[in-house]
Amino acid sequence: MAQKLNREAIAQHATLHDSLPALREAHVVDRSFEMPKGIYMTVVGCYLAFLAITGTAFANPGLIIPMAIFAFFIIAGFALPTVWVKLAPEAPAKAKSWARFQREGIRTLTRHNTADAATVQVLILPVLLVVWGLAVVTIAALVR
Repeated sequence: MAQKLNREAIAQHATLHDSLPALREAHVVDRSFEMPKGIYMTVVGCYLAFLAITGTAFANPGLIIPMAIFAFFIIAGFALPTVWVKLAPEAPAKAKSWARFQREGIRTLTRHNTADAATVQVLILPVLLVVWGLAVVTIAALVR
């Protein structure tokens, strides 16, 4: 049930300040995803390799525009986070080097992963996509 409150009732329970309270330190946001550039570029390379494999195997003038659009979205989808990391150059969070990634691993939502486990977790889908593309192309070549 709603109750109408007047100013006096609110003033009895409210904490009033003459000026704004002191602002806390700004929260530092890590926009790097804690991944080294090599893994990031491998993921992009696998997606583009899938497009190249299927595009060359099923070469058709009607596929030029869709493949260009797919390539554009893959490049844009991975370039935007790269630009996002560089938006705040004074931020202490930068992409991890390979040595630091091997030493520290990575935090995930559920637990801490070693570098090897994180690498497998990140690269399994792109690598399987390339393998799938090769399998589809091989099957199509054998059926023809």
